[in-house]
Amino acid sequence: MRAVCARVGVSERRACRVLGQHRSVQRRVAQPHEDEDTITAAIVTLASRYGRYGYRRVGALLRHAGLDINHKRVERIWKREGLRVPQKQPKRGRLWLNDGSCVRLRPQHPNHVWAYDFVMDRTYNGRSFRMLTVIDEFTRECLAVVVDRKLKSQDVIEALSELFVHKGTPKHIRSDNGPEFCSRAVRGWLASLGVGPLFIEPGSPWENGYNESFNAKLRDELLNREIFYTLKEAKAMIERWRHEYNTVRPHSSLGYRPPAPETMAWGELPPTPHTHDGKILTFKVDRL
Repeated sequence: MRAVCARVGVSERRACRVLGQHRSVQRRVAQPHEDEDTITAAIVTLASRYGRYGYRRVGALLRHAGLDINHKRVERIWKREGLRVPQKQPKRGRLWLNDGSCVRLRPQHPNHVWAYDFVMDRTYNGRSFRMLTVIDEFTRECLAVVVDRKLKSQDVIEALSELFVHKGTPKHIRSDNGPEFCSRAVRGWLASLGVGPLFIEPGSPWENGYNESFNAKLRDELLNREIFYTLKEAKAMIERWRHEYNTVRPHSSLGYRPPAPETMAWGELPPTPHTHDGKILTFKVDRL
């Protein structure tokens, strides 16, 4: 408003009348919150710890920690501190046909539809390794990430066998048409357990969208940010990230709650302690 008055050469009263803004807005002095510095430090720490989280997920972590803070305040501090996440490629909306019918079976309850796929990366010496990722499409929980130099159909069977024992048997399991998933051994073994395989159309990865989305997060938040000097180190880091994904990382489609939160006090999250209303807030992310 002051800039308008100076540029046009009119009084504040007239400028407010023309712009339709109440004069009291111009005279109100902003009153900063008493915990502004504490909240700012917590947001910056979380943004540093979770480099690919935006202000909404960071705000969800703070609320889980017991802070009464809305997303607008988090966004204001986020912009003021110059925090940002690089722009991502927009999602492709190809889960539905033009007539409104669904191109894939939608999960209705836990253990209804699982999905699995392979991801590849390399250790520091240039040797490649593979990861078999398995998720529950309904809960969005990552059930397992199996890491090894080579993974074949027998490894797929062994990984699923262990999951079936601990998690139960799903009704369906979705995958692409890779030889490890289409082999007679895998298909026969699944049929013997009453698990229906769901194969996507060739060249249509969006039909396995939940798993593709998870794999993209795995690469974006971990694989692209870490150097693995040994396969053992890769296994440990990936398993730690999987645990964090399931128990800490807020998931937007779940109301910014993690897929499988631990039964623990959420009053603790950045490694540096901060105070709020005289109470110490700590954050447990380093132990994951």
